[in-house]
Amino acid sequence: MEKKKMRRRALSAAFPYTIPIFAGFWFLGLAYGIYMNVSGFSAWYPMFMSMLIFGGSLEFVAVTMLLSSFAPLQTLIMTLMIQARHLFYGLSMLDKFKGTGWKKPYLIFGMCDETFSINYTAKIPEHVDKGWFMFFVTLLNQIYWVSGATLGGILGSLLSFDTEGLDFVMTAMLVVIFLEQWLKEKSITPR
Repeated sequence: MEKKKMRRRALSAAFPYTIPIFAGFWFLGLAYGIYMNVSGFSAWYPMFMSMLIFGGSLEFVAVTMLLSSFAPLQTLIMTLMIQARHLFYGLSMLDKFKGTGWKKPYLIFGMCDETFSINYTAKIPEHVDKGWFMFFVTLLNQIYWVSGATLGGILGSLLSFDTEGLDFVMTAMLVVIFLEQWLKEKSITPR
């Protein structure tokens, strides 16, 4: 019973941190699912790709890579270039992931920009288990992304409208994230 209570406390503490991510991920996920569909892929593709890749930038680029000629070396290089920032995220999370047990592989897999930002900076209450807190942040963010992408894939097959410019969504999101972080800083001059 105590373990259930511990998990419930962690979920309750993590959920409010993920609400802004929910709004962004649903919008981006919908755009991604629709983009996949209008590019000729069925609704299954955005659902499974968002579950297995869980890297928004890479998923948007993957649409082009899947539609291009077979080029495994170029695909590998592009994938590494896009996702390389996660190496630095991972290094900075090594101490935070200590003691998380079986959750550690999922925390590593599910580390996207937004999850990293929350798990790295969140003030986790003392009565909340940090491993479960980070697990629920990661899980909720992935649920938001997968459900948005799946819904977008389904809506894309039902709706017919001009989707020109839809592939710009990721660029716009990264600009917004950058500006929000910049505005949070007290000083933007080098130290």
